[in-house]
Amino acid sequence: MVVEEIKTLILGADGMLGHDLQKVFSDAVSRGRDLDITDEAATGAFIQELKPDLVINAAAYTDVDGCEDNRGIAFEVNGKALEYIAKACNNVGAILVHYSTDYIFDGSKEEYVESDAPDPINVYGESKLLGEKNIMGSMDDYRIIRTSWLFGVHGKNFVETMLRVSGEMDIVRVVNDQFGKPTYTADLARKTAEIVGLAPGIYHITNEGVCSWYEFAAAIIDNVAPCSSEEFAVRAKRPRYSVLVNTKTTPMRHWKDALGEYLKIRETGC
Repeated sequence: MVVEEIKTLILGADGMLGHDLQKVFSDAVSRGRDLDITDEAATGAFIQELKPDLVINAAAYTDVDGCEDNRGIAFEVNGKALEYIAKACNNVGAILVHYSTDYIFDGSKEEYVESDAPDPINVYGESKLLGEKNIMGSMDDYRIIRTSWLFGVHGKNFVETMLRVSGEMDIVRVVNDQFGKPTYTADLARKTAEIVGLAPGIYHITNEGVCSWYEFAAAIIDNVAPCSSEEFAVRAKRPRYSVLVNTKTTPMRHWKDALGEYLKIRETGC
């Protein structure tokens, strides 16, 4: 399947990943906050009228701690809305690509393959898992891409946070007992084009290389020190290990190489 030859709709196009998806799927119809995916009638009517061949959903409520306080919103946006989108895609015969998360796992294993059983430990993970289930219960021609620790040029992310607080604090303390794989949204967007042409199912797509949040931070700033999760209190519990293993496609480059490109673009604009 050639990306340029199919009619594509990108939902959540104004987000960090959405901006990079627009570069890869340059002829796509893009919708951001102007389409409320929690409105079943509006979402269904729009997809029915457009009749796309491919729908890429990058819309999500990603504030992990905020989900604890706004459970209803989390389950509407990350869970129930996916039933609306999936049913609408099924009605017009469109492929659906949707992004899920490493946080559907509890962190009791050091790594997870696509077939491992989910067991989320926070509201964000629960809501994203509901989204997965609603897709699989509503259609067959889907690609669920689980990813982790996203950073990209067009949005708030861990890299930007580290660069900002590094200038505000003498020492930045970052947890060293949570492990995962950072993922560059530009790489993920390009990989998405490949996934569209593969078999329906679940895919684990991240940049290669495992690190702790502290190790990730140390690659960005100099004035960082490790601390434990117990020392750094947050609303939502995080899995200690959320390493996603890709068993279905060729691997992407190492996260350190992707980070180097990101920092260069940030500094030079190109």
